Amino acid sequence: SELSHDDHHDLVDSGSTDHQFTSFHFNPLENLHEISSKKGVFYKRAQLQTDEGALVDRTAIINVGGIRYRIPWSTLEEFPLTRLGKLRSCSNAEEILDLCDDYDAHCNEFFFDRSPSAFRSIVTFLAAGKLRLLREMCALSFQEELLYWGVEEASLEWCCLRKLRLRQEEQRERLRLEEEEAELTSPQSCEEAPGLECPEEGRLDGCMHSLRDMVENPHSGIPGKIFACLSVVFVAITAVTLCVSTMPDLREEEERGECSQRCYNIFVLETVCVGWFSLEFLLRFIQTQSKCMFLRTPLNIIDVVAILPYYITLIVDSVSVSDRPAGSGNNYLEKVGLVLRVLRASRIFYVMRLARHSLGLQTLGLTVRRCTREFGLLLLFLCVAMALFSPLVFLAESEMGAKQEFTSIPGSYWWAIISMTTVGYGDMVPRSIPGQVVALSSILSGILLMAFPVTSIFHTFSRSYLELKVDSSTSQRLSMGLMSGLCCG
Repeated sequence: SELSHDDHHDLVDSGSTDHQFTSFHFNPLENLHEISSKKGVFYKRAQLQTDEGALVDRTAIINVGGIRYRIPWSTLEEFPLTRLGKLRSCSNAEEILDLCDDYDAHCNEFFFDRSPSAFRSIVTFLAAGKLRLLREMCALSFQEELLYWGVEEASLEWCCLRKLRLRQEEQRERLRLEEEEAELTSPQSCEEAPGLECPEEGRLDGCMHSLRDMVENPHSGIPGKIFACLSVVFVAITAVTLCVSTMPDLREEEERGECSQRCYNIFVLETVCVGWFSLEFLLRFIQTQSKCMFLRTPLNIIDVVAILPYYITLIVDSVSVSDRPAGSGNNYLEKVGLVLRVLRASRIFYVMRLARHSLGLQTLGLTVRRCTREFGLLLLFLCVAMALFSPLVFLAESEMGAKQEFTSIPGSYWWAIISMTTVGYGDMVPRSIPGQVVALSSILSGILLMAFPVTSIFHTFSRSYLELKVDSSTSQRLSMGLMSGLCCG
């Protein structure tokens, strides 16, 4: 049934199945004017014979936001669990008013103070069975309307349901981040009785608030910007010293147990950087209100993983010589050296600290959390294709290849992954024509399989970047407004 309305006093018929049509025969060669006049006569006669009481008994007038809809009770009987369907089973005015905002018993009209635009979609669903989201309305607001009218979300079309699920997931992620931030930054209330001033605790809270702004919000002022710049500089110095320490001459000195002036300078730089990172971690730990939540935060876990190896290296290096077992020889030293090299290599985790000050890295982390299903799907595609093409290329090369480069099916897994990701190192190359056909198939399938999940990941990255950008600008405006208010006060 097509819905239309002109003003607040017009009725909109919906879902009617009781249409009665007058059947008559006419000759198409007759005068069109006479046929039109006869149709008008029958129409006026039908209007005069209409029983208004019977019409009211068969239909309900639903007034939503000033727009009136006439809906047959037979249509509502098909949806007994909805709010409108429950009106049919009401026996008194109290039950009716529990479901609607007002009721006119004389006209059988029910009033609802809800969104008229959302109700149009719900009326269309009741009449035609099609439920779709509105472009001009927020998906989460439409979800609230569905909950009010008692319509299940599963009744939405699959494309609209997917859009609603995506918005719900983003909302849950946003609420989770807000809760974590609130637990980490919420100021502690004064435990004194109401009306009593706590000057010492007030000064302490002020100091903690200033410390929190400095270490967590670079846009809070000059101290926050200086703190963030120093953190980035020390991360860069750590990355450079890690790269320089792997030069061949320095590694030879380390193997001989020697330490030149350059090696000593690198050690001093590393010590200064680790000292700064330790101080920064300590300040962040002091200013937070929830210590357990602080230790569970991913970036703080990365800080611990990056800082602890330095102190462990010092302890192992100092204890290894004094506590070396007698007669162990070079085997013990090689094991200790391996442990030290692994611990020093873990310093690369310092680079992840840049995520505190980089909106792009924060967007990347948020995208990874939101797209775990897409990444799993991508891995599944690669595994299935790898299990398919590896035996084929091994069979083709073992039977027809001039050079046996594919020694086994597990050995062909590496070639399949490199081919499907279009890297192509060239260390293993099929020589036979069937093997080359398999290689071409694996390359083409890899391009297609990689493209499917990557599109969804790209859209998630774009949405996450816009959300974080808006949140960052909003937080910056709030910080500037708070600072100006404090200055004026």
